[in-house]
Amino acid sequence: MPEFERAVPAEPALMTPALRATPALPRLSGRELKEMAVSGGFAVDDNTGNRMIEALESTIQTLEARWAELEKLRHSPPMSESPAARWVSHHMVRTAADEEGLLTQLQAARAEFPTYVEAIELAKRTYQETEEGNRQKFTSISGEE
Repeated sequence: MPEFERAVPAEPALMTPALRATPALPRLSGRELKEMAVSGGFAVDDNTGNRMIEALESTIQTLEARWAELEKLRHSPPMSESPAARWVSHHMVRTAADEEGLLTQLQAARAEFPTYVEAIELAKRTYQETEEGNRQKFTSISGEE
């Protein structure tokens, strides 16, 4: 076993048992959101939809602009050669790029956000179609044409 692995425990006890036991929230993929928009399970008015799209596109632009800096997290930061420093450096790289790591999650978001935008556009159309259908029903009920 390398010296730095013996010097520092494999997993720091920073998280309480309650935090470790907290289940991850389910994730909704862009594809699932699009399916919901098509089926009517997700509809949004133009104003809200436009604000959602603006927020997503702003986030996409920010990620694109900063991606080169974020990629630096894949490499060990310069630290001392002490066992603890080597462990921390290794741990930082591992957790940045592992399955649940920051880079992994940001990369998934970066790829998924355009599909969310498409889903919101569909949801806006669904909302408009529903509103138009309701308007026509009320018009026919009230006898106005």
